[in-house]
Amino acid sequence: MLMRRVLLTISTLLFVSPEPASAARLKDLVDVEGLRDNELIGVGLVVGLSGTGDLPGAAATQQPLATVLRNLGTNLDPGELRARNVALVTVTARLPAFSRPGVRFDVTVSSIGTAKSLAGGTLLVTALKGLNRVTYGVAQGPLVVGGYEASSAQTGSSHRRNFVNVARVPSGGTVEREVPQTLPEDRLTLLLKEPDFTTASRIQEAIDASLGEALASVRDPGIIEVKVGEKWSGRVVALVAALEAVETIPDAPARVVVDERTGTIVVGAGVTLGPAAITYGGLTIRIQERFGVSQPAMFSRRGQTAIIPDSTIQVEEDRGRLSVVEEAPTLADVAKALNALQVTPRDLIAILQALRASGALRAEIQAL
Repeated sequence: MLMRRVLLTISTLLFVSPEPASAARLKDLVDVEGLRDNELIGVGLVVGLSGTGDLPGAAATQQPLATVLRNLGTNLDPGELRARNVALVTVTARLPAFSRPGVRFDVTVSSIGTAKSLAGGTLLVTALKGLNRVTYGVAQGPLVVGGYEASSAQTGSSHRRNFVNVARVPSGGTVEREVPQTLPEDRLTLLLKEPDFTTASRIQEAIDASLGEALASVRDPGIIEVKVGEKWSGRVVALVAALEAVETIPDAPARVVVDERTGTIVVGAGVTLGPAAITYGGLTIRIQERFGVSQPAMFSRRGQTAIIPDSTIQVEEDRGRLSVVEEAPTLADVAKALNALQVTPRDLIAILQALRASGALRAEIQAL
């Protein structure tokens, strides 16, 4: 059933009638050099947990908690703090470019101690710093956990859905200091998110056609420079907005993405197959352990009862069959050829890798 479902998914994805590639905006293809988000991180405390926090007596949690209480005017010996409703966490966030003080943003909270769950907790005020150790923001607020966990203390049974040691605080962060950033005045540098010779050339042509003058030049497959002409002098923001709206057709390499952990296979556009003959089979090994009991003779005073293991090993090898794959110049032909093999997704992954090694599969295989 799993094989049929996955192969049907592959067939559904690949049998879509190929249409001409649609144009994409430059906003989705490139980034402007110097205008980027900044990563922030901090270490804080989550309180208000229902006995699911770090283990009592953990020094890594006691010391920060004692420091927080001391700053609030309460002096306690860290050794006296043995609460189970506190957890030591890391707080991470991404600060958008040109964010001004007072702007709010989302933060992610992750447990780094022995806490079982962060559900129901509240993040205490935490300083968020950049790699230069400068504080650019603070975070605080109630946590939103995308799951739950229930357990029974009597039977030891438990049920958990999703991860409960990672949570978010929507709009929980506030910008305290602006990250210094300026717009260039004479030249913009566009960075391709996926460097490619063909895509870079198409972007350069599309920019010149849209702006009506030759302002763009390709430095390499990943960089395009755009001059700020007289028309756009002093209007760099308007120029960036105009560039973001420019559309072009990006060129993507033929690629097959496989995930052996889940058996997922995604075949991208441009993948073709050459003629090939394939034989495949499987080797199955089963090991069964049985335990027999050996007892001494009746009324015997010598000997002891012993447990004797009995192992049974069975080896089965499926008969391989030779399948001929015809040339498949289109996506629909590739899907038809792969589905005709009628193998499990994991076997299909191995077959795709062998086809790539033989040169019959004209695509790059990328493993996740």
